[in-house]
Amino acid sequence: MKKALIEKTFPLRDVSEESAREKNIKSGHISTLHIWWARRPLASSRATIYASLVGAGDELEEIKRREFIKKLCKWENTNDLNTISRARKDILHEHGHPPRVLDPFGGGGSIPLEALRLGCETHSMDYNPVAVLIQKCTLEYPQKYAGSGTGWSEGENRLVRDVKRWGEWVFREAAGELRRFYPADDDGSVPVAYIWARTLPCQNPSCTAEIPLMRRFWLSRTNKNKIALKTVIEGDRIDFEMVEDPDFDPGKGTISRAIVTCPVCGSTIKADDTRRLFQEGKSGERLIAVVTSHPDRRGKEYRLPTEDDMKIFLEAEKHLEKKREKLMDEWLIDPIPDEPIPPENRRSVNVPGYGMLKWGDLFNPRQKLSLITFIEMIRNAYEEMIREGYDEEYAKIITTYLAMILGKLADWNSALCYWRPDQERNADVFRRHAVPMVFDYGERNPLMGKLMRPETISKVLDNLSMIPEVKGHTPNVVKASATSIPYPDNYFDGIFTDPPYYDNVPYSYLSDYFYVWLKRALGDLYPELFLTSLTTKADEMVAYTHEKSKAEANQQFEDMIRKSFQEIHRILKPGGIANIVYAHKTAAGWETVINALLESGLTVTASWPINTEMRARLMAQKSAALRSSIYIVARKPDEEKGTGFYEEVKAELKEKLHEKLESLWMEGVSGPDFFISAIGGGLEVIGGYDSILTYSGEKVTASRLLEDIRSLAADFAIKQILENGFADELSPLTRFYLFYRWNFGNNKADFDDARLLASSLGIDLQNEKDGFIRISGSKVTVLGPDERKPDKIKPKDLIDVLHLACIHWSRGETGRMESVLTESGYGSMDSFYRVAQALIESLPDCSEKKWLEGLTLNREELMRKTAETERQQKLP
Repeated sequence: MKKALIEKTFPLRDVSEESAREKNIKSGHISTLHIWWARRPLASSRATIYASLVGAGDELEEIKRREFIKKLCKWENTNDLNTISRARKDILHEHGHPPRVLDPFGGGGSIPLEALRLGCETHSMDYNPVAVLIQKCTLEYPQKYAGSGTGWSEGENRLVRDVKRWGEWVFREAAGELRRFYPADDDGSVPVAYIWARTLPCQNPSCTAEIPLMRRFWLSRTNKNKIALKTVIEGDRIDFEMVEDPDFDPGKGTISRAIVTCPVCGSTIKADDTRRLFQEGKSGERLIAVVTSHPDRRGKEYRLPTEDDMKIFLEAEKHLEKKREKLMDEWLIDPIPDEPIPPENRRSVNVPGYGMLKWGDLFNPRQKLSLITFIEMIRNAYEEMIREGYDEEYAKIITTYLAMILGKLADWNSALCYWRPDQERNADVFRRHAVPMVFDYGERNPLMGKLMRPETISKVLDNLSMIPEVKGHTPNVVKASATSIPYPDNYFDGIFTDPPYYDNVPYSYLSDYFYVWLKRALGDLYPELFLTSLTTKADEMVAYTHEKSKAEANQQFEDMIRKSFQEIHRILKPGGIANIVYAHKTAAGWETVINALLESGLTVTASWPINTEMRARLMAQKSAALRSSIYIVARKPDEEKGTGFYEEVKAELKEKLHEKLESLWMEGVSGPDFFISAIGGGLEVIGGYDSILTYSGEKVTASRLLEDIRSLAADFAIKQILENGFADELSPLTRFYLFYRWNFGNNKADFDDARLLASSLGIDLQNEKDGFIRISGSKVTVLGPDERKPDKIKPKDLIDVLHLACIHWSRGETGRMESVLTESGYGSMDSFYRVAQALIESLPDCSEKKWLEGLTLNREELMRKTAETERQQKLP
């Protein structure tokens, strides 16, 4: 079987840089069509698919194709005619026909989109109806209705033109009804946003204050503007005045972590009581400030609310009730989502704990009015298109894109969107993979700015419409489970996919937020996608723990991922290639994927860690984190895999893993990514066997193989860190400290990860808790010299002597420092200072790094002094 390029070489560093850079790109990117969680970067998807579908060739050809991939993966070349045409030509030459490929976990559509761009016959699936709808808008509809059929056409295509036309029609119709609820001020200033705070009554019996719950009092905190609210207490009433360049700390509000402090009497409400009061209906809301914009003045302005502001809001509330009754009769469904928010997933959706029990409860009355008015106009637009003679299917597609715009209104204008004073705008709901409670929020004027204008999606639609058709093939997106793929055996040339990872992302619970509104806009057009009250959760491949233990949830997930890998094996042609993206960092997660691959019949042939996270985001995290996803390359073998014998496999691991690790090291892979990448490299060996046995016939477990891989990786990394000089001279404890710092810096680590790291170095963490290791719950902390007490340190091990010397140096205790170095014998040893230097290179800027740098600044002088003292002490 001829090897694919990705099975031999890959420009890892360049593709990683482009993948991380892509997070900053918005205009025209598919992420701006509709939110989906944990989308794969287009850069890495395009690069890995191309490298999987072209052959390796000779050494010169490999070099040329590596260089081409560096060009291919750049965002600027996404729709470059020459670049994409060459990639398609290379793939077509290799296969003789457009390769038939599938993504069984299509999600937001990044991977199948890039397969389509590269000229593949593209199929995609997802179990979630919202994901299916997004993919249809990403893959199917632009290919069916773009108009040109060749891509890169002159002028605007039909689909983009009609989406713009009807998007503007919807906006005009909705604005005509809604504008009176966002009136301009007397001076012509138009409200951009309204800032609200939820309220609770003070629980001090002698205080009757109604406390506005605000995390902070900043309204604007930019380079040009510093505006805040200052509390004004009159009796038990809390009012505000607006202050520029405040002389107090507006960063301290009335609520933090659900604990409320009354500004009047100073009493507090505990977090549990805060939740109870919300559940009992004791909370209210109060308009705190109005943000305006004047057509003749630059920037945003702020003012306190007036009686007229509240009068208008109450009018909107009355109008909502009338409109709600009217639309309920027409639609035969409550236009405001009355579906319950499932209470069981509090970790990701915690609002039921605050009395918000229905999805409609997450919006204030004027926000609800805006949403149902836009939905009404979207439905009316469809009817108007039919009256104008549009084909029903084409009218349905236009209406679907209009509903994509509606998703932006739901995301950016709910009672869960907090106000960002640093940017003077709302944040969206999904800042992370959760629907979290917010106590003070910004209500946006949907008629201002581009939020509800069609240009918010027309750029991405224009980009999607430029992809040339694959002759004879239109992309196919279906709703189905990856555990039962609706395609025949031996059907696909390639599978490219990114499966879920345990409970990392609760897709169905998050997508319900949009599902309930999309159902009201599109339910009649897609009855097959909106049959159920909420998205189906019972058979979703996520390790949910409600109604089952953690172990049971994990077992269900593992059974399903195993079945999906078996299905991938079934539908692949013999010799067919698969890319499976995996990013889970725990040992249990990797044991699962190893066992699933071994049992599926797939053979792992390569793996590559591609950096998909921006460095700034990683720096902001306070615990160790992966920035890479491992792209596992596998084949459906032409022949049966054999049984491997552990002793021989272990020797093979040592040989081949060393080559792989050298390659990763040269590509700059480091820290937690190196350790996880080593596992991917080990899979290339162990995945080649059907099963692995000892000579005595005992089956070798995945956990045992993982331990071997860890040990080999740890040994390799430490030797590289210390430049191959003296790693074997170091004690296990010093090796652990050094490798921990290299892996996790000065962050906390999960106990399981730290335990396995220690185990690979022959250390039992539980027996070392009296030194620099601290275990708290599920986390491990390794203390630096700045966190240890000198009287508790026993200067026997090199790392303990190093810490004690650092402490004395930081205190200016030169004599004590030299004494410790002399008495321990380490002060004159080159290895002592090389360990210090290795730690300096592994640490971010912190006290430990500064102390180490100070200690080693005059290492030659220290070595000379301690050597001379040692010599003197040996004299008779």
